[in-house]
Amino acid sequence: MAGLEAVLARVDADLDHALERLFAVLRIKSISTDPAYKADVQANADWHVADLESIGFTAKAHATPGHPVVLGHHREGSGPSALFYGHYDVQPVDPLELWTQDPFEPVIEAGEGGAKVIRGRGSADDKGQLMTFVEACRAWKAVTGSLPIPLSILLEGEEETGGVNLPPFLKAHADELKADIGLICDTNMWDAKTPAIQTMLRGMVTEEITIHAADRDLHSGFYGSAAANPNRILARILADLYDDAGRVTLAGFYDGVPELPESLKKSWAGLDFDARAFLGEIGLSVPAGERDRSVLEMVWSRPTAEINGMGGGYQGEGFKTVIPAKASAKVSFRLVFDQDPNKVRDAFRAFVRKRVPTDCRVEFIGYGAASAIRFPNEAPAFAKAQKALSDEWGREAKFIGGGGSIPVAADIKSILGMDVMLAGFGLNDDRIHSPNEKYSLASFHKGIRSWVRILDELSR
Repeated sequence: MAGLEAVLARVDADLDHALERLFAVLRIKSISTDPAYKADVQANADWHVADLESIGFTAKAHATPGHPVVLGHHREGSGPSALFYGHYDVQPVDPLELWTQDPFEPVIEAGEGGAKVIRGRGSADDKGQLMTFVEACRAWKAVTGSLPIPLSILLEGEEETGGVNLPPFLKAHADELKADIGLICDTNMWDAKTPAIQTMLRGMVTEEITIHAADRDLHSGFYGSAAANPNRILARILADLYDDAGRVTLAGFYDGVPELPESLKKSWAGLDFDARAFLGEIGLSVPAGERDRSVLEMVWSRPTAEINGMGGGYQGEGFKTVIPAKASAKVSFRLVFDQDPNKVRDAFRAFVRKRVPTDCRVEFIGYGAASAIRFPNEAPAFAKAQKALSDEWGREAKFIGGGGSIPVAADIKSILGMDVMLAGFGLNDDRIHSPNEKYSLASFHKGIRSWVRILDELSR
């Protein structure tokens, strides 16, 4: 314990320098989706290689068909080994005029309620988060000359563009990457004072459909009622996706979706969650999904079908009385437990085809599919992490679900055969992907201390 306390004291004493390093990496414009910033993404990868080498890791930026993957190893020591994942690329900053300062000139300022925040693109997603882990390693090395357990660090440069090159990289380097557990710091706390470990993430299927009818847009006075209207066909199809109770009507959609275990129901019921306030923050009040489910069940453990975009015909200023030649929609499905994404995609396409008139046609574009993933919170590593987080924050760390999808967690599980522990320090109001992204200064500081404690517990 004396060693642990000395390392925690080092974190506190070195916080200003840790912030300087974070600010240095935040200033790098590593926007992965825009080819104009390719050199910046490479520069960010090189920065991390040099930084990891400075604390004793053997590190290299591996070229891929896209942006580099940084891989560092520090395999000295005994005990269970771990693979940490983070990503160093960021989202574009548009619309720039909504930022209160240059997105790539980070500042510390007072946030809502007066608490200090780090403002800048990537501060929360994911540069600030990944640096909490790196700084924890730096503190251990500075005080003890070693790390508590053998570690590998994997930093991706194109997570924000879909990460298509990471699964092949994991397969090609599987022997080099395998460890006893994976660690990811790209998630949120339960609230600003309560840490959390996510044990469930939803999968996803994304589809774009286009209904084609006449060979051109038609005058609605000449052809109205006589000619098929793709907008009307599409609207009927999308409306038919749901029944009056809020359930999705695709054949077999709920296959592989069991009832929530009572232990998890009890755990979630004990969380301080206000469904009315949750919806009230976005100007709503009535839950819109399955009527017999709680809001937490809806967003963590139930599958969804959502219409993300739709359009057809004239949508400019004024009015144009046409029957459009085509109409399209983008639809996504969030999946849970053992739902098969390929079966869901097939069921959706069959559902649509059944409702398209014989003289019309439908075109499909699939954008991706991933299974849901869940991890055993009763496993020893999860219990150790819960203890470490609870000790640091002075509140019991919560095991929570996650409504979003982190495909890399599923990739690590399926390709490398490892469970993944998701412990992050973001907050719901961090504005990731939006103007004025921020990361709580307390999240950064106590995030470093948390990882120091987690590494210590994992070594025991």
